[in-house]
Amino acid sequence: MDIKTLKTFQCIVKSGSFIRAAEEMNYAQSTITMQIQKLEKEIGAQLFDRGKAIHLTEAGRLFYEQCLEIVQRMEQLQSNIADMSNGEAGSVRIGVTEPTASSRLPHRLAEFMGDHPQMRIAVEIASTPALVEQLLHSDLDFAICSSPEVGTDLHFEPLFLETFAMLLPEHHPLASHDIIQPADLEGNRLLITAAACPYRKKLDFILQDMGQIAIDTMEIGSMGALKHYVQSGLGIAFVPEIMVDSAPLGTVVRTMEGASVDMLTGMLCRVQPHRMSLAAAKLYHFLKRSLHLNGH
Repeated sequence: MDIKTLKTFQCIVKSGSFIRAAEEMNYAQSTITMQIQKLEKEIGAQLFDRGKAIHLTEAGRLFYEQCLEIVQRMEQLQSNIADMSNGEAGSVRIGVTEPTASSRLPHRLAEFMGDHPQMRIAVEIASTPALVEQLLHSDLDFAICSSPEVGTDLHFEPLFLETFAMLLPEHHPLASHDIIQPADLEGNRLLITAAACPYRKKLDFILQDMGQIAIDTMEIGSMGALKHYVQSGLGIAFVPEIMVDSAPLGTVVRTMEGASVDMLTGMLCRVQPHRMSLAAAKLYHFLKRSLHLNGH
């Protein structure tokens, strides 16, 4: 039993087919079949019911649950050994929310990878709730996102406050205002992000506090796309200031008083940094230092 065979078994389960697993792993189907037959002989149990469609046997389901942890531990061991060899090699998977993923991370990763060319880094861009789920399932080493909801059993280190401004089409009636008050939003269409977005949740509370002010809303699934919808004249939007350091063509940026959707952003991980792989810890501390000194 070796890690290649265990990964083959995992791939078959995930793809639901010997043929698709062979294609995905670039193996001949006969190789896949022989690996599984050898594995079943070693453990003394049949793992699949083979018919028109394959299904895990009871033994197969038990083995799959244990197999996930075994492969993860073996991959971690391999990564740690590579780290120990020179302190430079290793694989790291991080999660990042917008706008940090687009506006802050690229040049910092370029700097880090220039100094650590053998490091392999994967970046998952998603909402904070999605990143929390991936951290809890050990699919990420750490994340850069807003503070999670209480009770997640994760370690959060605050770094900076994500500040927001109001973006409007340049010919919008409110564009003539230097400062916008909450009451000024009445009768306007406010572009908002998806319901799961922490920024959206905070904005919902603010809108509730405004009471009887009539505001039309339009949901846009991507925070990064909000400015383009404002450009098209579809509405106005709260957007992170870093995304509009220079107002997009045809828009203006204004300050909002009396209603703040600013979000605390920081480093989120399942384990303390000193318990990460050497590669992950090195990147963690580099980004923490860089983002803490200058959130932009």
